[in-house]
Amino acid sequence: MNIRKIVTLVEETLTEGGRPVEPNARVAVVAAVIENPWKGQGFVEDLSAGIDAAASRVGELLAPRVVKALGGTVEAYGKAAIVGLDGEIEHGSALIHTLKFGDHFRNAASATTLLPAVEKRGPAGVTFDIPLKHVTDATIRSHHQSIEVRLADAPHPGEIVIALAAAAQGRPQQRLAPLSTEQ
Repeated sequence: MNIRKIVTLVEETLTEGGRPVEPNARVAVVAAVIENPWKGQGFVEDLSAGIDAAASRVGELLAPRVVKALGGTVEAYGKAAIVGLDGEIEHGSALIHTLKFGDHFRNAASATTLLPAVEKRGPAGVTFDIPLKHVTDATIRSHHQSIEVRLADAPHPGEIVIALAAAAQGRPQQRLAPLSTEQ
């Protein structure tokens, strides 16, 4: 697996709706810009060799970094795969939709739910939103949120951006009733 760069972003919301957010709401993203393991191979029927070569390694690299960048307990999490224009969306999906990748983050975050995801193909500088859900109960509405990400020079046509996002809390000033109130 060839990594061109790793980018870490931390967003901290201090006020929302004109009121202080206490404690401040933190969301962290760590993204690796990697060479597409299937670059230049045309249509590949069996993606397992590329999955075996990269998925676990990139998950192992990103999971502890995003938890450290967050600086607190992970309450919500998500993932992304953004494929450069010469690749297929399936290439990104192959890397992030495997336990070889996701279990690194689930273990680091003491999580039990599926990781919500976004996959897309785009040019360098494409904007993408990473969806986040609660780490142990995807029905907890307060933690349904997203974070917008853009890397100015990635992905190049033969690259994939693989990113993890973690939040230390739900949305700032969330006021929605629990799902159980509608059942």
